[in-house]
Amino acid sequence: MEELRRILHVDDDEDIRVIVKMALELVGQFEVAQFSSGAEALKGIGDFDPQMFLLDVMMPEMTGEETWQALKKIPGQENVPAVFLTAKAEEAFAERLLAQGCLAVITKPFDPIDLCTRLSQHWAELQTA
Repeated sequence: MEELRRILHVDDDEDIRVIVKMALELVGQFEVAQFSSGAEALKGIGDFDPQMFLLDVMMPEMTGEETWQALKKIPGQENVPAVFLTAKAEEAFAERLLAQGCLAVITKPFDPIDLCTRLSQHWAELQTA
């Protein structure tokens, strides 16, 4: 089973980016590439080769869902799984994302320390599926 190491995180909220980066790098020992918008992520993904996308749902210009669809069009990124972070706790919305193949929808606020565990668990479930 391949271990989760590289996560691409997109969130327009700088405070969330700081918290997520600290948690993922310091606690989870993940390598993290962060972007403040979907457009920035599409331009900056380069050679990062993420194993997972961690995307905010509500962002200006390009939503997390639109960002995910655009990232999947990049050669080599078609099968990268996504986890969404959202303040929008609507069950129907989460079910729609899950039906499209995302691994999980995590509601904000979330425990930054617990985030690493949750992402690793979702990754492990995917690897054994």
